Amino acid sequence: MLRRSQWCPATLTTSPRGDSGTVTQAEGNALYFKSARNVTVNILNDQTKVLTQLITGPKAVEAYGQKFEVKTVSGKLLFSADNNEVVVGAERLRVLGAEGTVFPKSIETPNVRADPFKELRLESPTRSLVMEAPKGVEINAEAGNMEATCRTELRLESKDGEIKLDAAKIKLPRLPHGSYTPTGTRQKVFELCVCANGRLFLSQAGTGSTCQINTSVCL
Repeated sequence: MLRRSQWCPATLTTSPRGDSGTVTQAEGNALYFKSARNVTVNILNDQTKVLTQLITGPKAVEAYGQKFEVKTVSGKLLFSADNNEVVVGAERLRVLGAEGTVFPKSIETPNVRADPFKELRLESPTRSLVMEAPKGVEINAEAGNMEATCRTELRLESKDGEIKLDAAKIKLPRLPHGSYTPTGTRQKVFELCVCANGRLFLSQAGTGSTCQINTSVCL
C-alpha cells in the first residue's frame, strides 16, 4: 500500500481493470519511498505468484527473477545475469581491487589487457596456469621486456613444428663449461655443444671440435 505524505505529494493511478498502475510525482520534484525496515517491489502474475522481486534494505539491495539486466538510456546492454551465464556488454571490464579477480574455474576471452603504463599479471599461487587456443597463443610486449621465470623447469615444446628464437643477440650466460683447455694462448671463443639428452654446454674452441672431449658434462 502506498500512502501519500505531506513531504511526498505523489499521484497513484491504476488501470480500469486494476492490473497495472503508475506512481508519478509533480514535475521538478523527487519521488521518495520511505520505510523503517525495507522497501519491497513485487511483480505478480494472475495467480498472485511473485515473478520478480526487488528488496532494498539497510544492508543490501536484492533482486530476484529469472534474469537481471542493466542497460544504458539508449538501450545498449551493459550487464545481464541468469542461471546460464553472466554477460558484460561494456567495451571494457575493469577490476580495481588490490587482489585482482579470482576465477575458480576456466575463463574464455579473446583479449586480456592491462591499463596503459600498468603491468598485467596472470597468476596461480598454488596450482598451474594454462592458456589454450586451437589456432595459437600470442604474447607481445611491444614497448618493454617479457620475462618467464620458474622455480624448477621451464619447458618449450613443439609437437609438430619448430621452436624459433629470432633476435639479433641470444645470450645463455649460465651454460656449464667443459674442462678442456687447449695449449697455447687461452682463447675466448667457445663451441656450443649438445649432449644426446639435449643438454647444452660450452667447450673452449680448439683447432678441431672439442665437444667430444667434454662428454662428462652430459652425465
